[in-house]
Amino acid sequence: MQIDPAAQSAMRQLLTRPVRRSTWLHLLSALMELAEGQAELISHSERAWASATFAGTRHRVVLRFDGGTAVEAGEQFIDGLGEHEFTIPRQLVADAAVMEASHTALPQPCLEVTVELLLLDDA
Repeated sequence: MQIDPAAQSAMRQLLTRPVRRSTWLHLLSALMELAEGQAELISHSERAWASATFAGTRHRVVLRFDGGTAVEAGEQFIDGLGEHEFTIPRQLVADAAVMEASHTALPQPCLEVTVELLLLDDA
């Protein structure tokens, strides 16, 4: 069976082109960096958002910090989130807030944090 040279060329281009990371992956990377790599992603949701002058997305992220060292990193994450300068291509983080935080002591220290972020398209 022979494959059409044009199809081969198209497939090669598809397989070798750089993959563009989506906005939420950039956001998740930034959050994990702020969490010092100590967090586990529990959930992420995204919905479109718009006002009369701006458009963007609202993200809700739940992170879990398991163990004493991770919980300390989680507490620092909470303290630093509101003032953190995010660098996300073509996006401006207009708001970042902790919506909920819950601690558990047993069987091991655990902190679960729910954050909401509003990203505006920066065209």
